[in-house]
Amino acid sequence: MTIEHTEDYAAALSHNGAESDAERKKAIIASAVGNFLELFDFAIYGFLAIPLGANFFPSHDPLMSLLSSFATFGVGFIMRPVGAVVIGIYGDIKGRKAALALTIVMMATATGVVGILPSYAQIGIAAPALLVLCRMVQGFATGGEWGGAAAFLVEHSPDKRRGFVSSLQQIGNHLGGIVGSLLVAGLTYSLAHADYISWGWRIPFLVGLLVGPIGYYLRTRVADTPTFRRAVVENRVERAPFKTLFAKFSPRVLGATLISIIGTTTNFTFTIYLMNYAIQQQHVPADLALLSLTLSHTMLMLMLPWVGWLSDRVGRKPLMMIMSFGFVIVSYPMFLAITTYPSATTMFVIQFLFSLLQVFYSGTISPVLAEMFPTRVRFTGLSISYGIAVTLFGGTAPFIATLLVKQTGNPAAPAFYVMALAAVSGVAMLMTKDRTNIDLEDEE
Repeated sequence: MTIEHTEDYAAALSHNGAESDAERKKAIIASAVGNFLELFDFAIYGFLAIPLGANFFPSHDPLMSLLSSFATFGVGFIMRPVGAVVIGIYGDIKGRKAALALTIVMMATATGVVGILPSYAQIGIAAPALLVLCRMVQGFATGGEWGGAAAFLVEHSPDKRRGFVSSLQQIGNHLGGIVGSLLVAGLTYSLAHADYISWGWRIPFLVGLLVGPIGYYLRTRVADTPTFRRAVVENRVERAPFKTLFAKFSPRVLGATLISIIGTTTNFTFTIYLMNYAIQQQHVPADLALLSLTLSHTMLMLMLPWVGWLSDRVGRKPLMMIMSFGFVIVSYPMFLAITTYPSATTMFVIQFLFSLLQVFYSGTISPVLAEMFPTRVRFTGLSISYGIAVTLFGGTAPFIATLLVKQTGNPAAPAFYVMALAAVSGVAMLMTKDRTNIDLEDEE
């Protein structure tokens, strides 16, 4: 950090680090746009798994084609820990603002390129190879996006309102899922099936490309967080955040990872896997299935500020435990319902129950993880712990669920996987200190 930048930051903190409501609103919007693009991209890839499988992994067995598509979906997550380390370190050294401007450019570019890739029929094996490369770039970028955005909003939040303000980050996230599902639903409804499979699936990816310039503009015109600026002025910026993180806070990395597992697993299991299973195997109409998902995400999104507000008052821990142990109880009945009574109505009920539980995770996870790490390693710690959880359990959830059904012949088998991980996360949260509204510099 140059002397000039240090002087600028000192001037910005001349009023005891006070931040105006206008500056905070700009930070919320800038953060939400990137989170919108992150989930929009992963959502549309999941929703479009069937046409992607047909174009890039053609097979006589539709289930194998879908399995290959989900495998590529998971490949994108392999790069998340790498991006979490690289971008996390960059964000802890150079600032949250600089790192988040980088991630949105990479995400938008990777998303847009998928929309113009030639199919397997046109260029052979090069087609799936290029698709995998795009997913890896996307995964690298998102490895630093979520953790950076979470740190960015928590550090922009006033005292005792971190839950409420940071819950607004997740609104952008779920809005990405809503817009993605609406767009895909509109395509399945308005296009002939042959057109949808051959070229219609490209449209959502091209739409994602357009979000990039907007997000970059917003993120380069918002101030970095008061917390990070203060660290610069006081010469407390960690020059080796990765080393310090694992030397002093490795138990917290493990705890944060275990806590994060269930939310990422349920999200991709109930929104991506179960949606495609209901459409392809249970023959639930695609437009109605996607509509149920859209309505559930809308309900979840509207409840987020209330859950964030509640967490500031009763603590994050009770809400996270309701979510984790709730999924231990309801996962099997939800899977059994769609396999026994496959219909659009059943999907509506399942998605409704999913949202009632998931909102307690989505509305609290950002401050839960942010409050586990001090400023000097917060970006790195958040990104790595959440990135590991998403990579090992979230991104692989659709593939593992599909594989479990294929190997066991039991369409409800994925429920037991979800229940086991829910128990792990619940116990981890139970054993973790509730740091609600703790001093962000507190290392205890």
